[in-house]
Amino acid sequence: MTEEKKTVKKAATKTTKKAAPAKTPAKKAVAEVKLSDATYATGKRKDSVARVYLVAGKGQIIVNGIPMTEYFRRPVLQMIIAQPFGITKRDTAYDVHAIVMGGGLSGQAGAVKHGISKALEKAEPDLRKTLKAAGFLTRDSRVVERKHFGRHKARRSTQFSKR
Repeated sequence: MTEEKKTVKKAATKTTKKAAPAKTPAKKAVAEVKLSDATYATGKRKDSVARVYLVAGKGQIIVNGIPMTEYFRRPVLQMIIAQPFGITKRDTAYDVHAIVMGGGLSGQAGAVKHGISKALEKAEPDLRKTLKAAGFLTRDSRVVERKHFGRHKARRSTQFSKR
């Protein structure tokens, strides 16, 4: 009799278990920005690529759905991103939504800065002269040199041994 109860309980537990509902992908905040009147530009630095959307707003900068101060915690990186707005005196004129991929934080900050500069130029063509003079529209093409065969790094050779 106890064996029958065990099998009934096992059968009951198997049938009462329900499969977890499939997770639906969350909508990105950028989707609504793309549909509105946003100015789009792509910025690049090292291995990083930033897609930047510039919208008229209060000066918020959001990177990958996170505020800039949380994503780039180092003040130097925050300063790099804010440079185009400082030079053009547009600190509180635009909101920025950026999607950054690849590279490290330094390269990503440079990519966002390049993207913001290009988007500002598209939004207000008369700012081109100021941004160009500061060098913000030029893509910094410096990348890490590849490692070569027979060397420790790209150029570092083996240690010399006299004996």
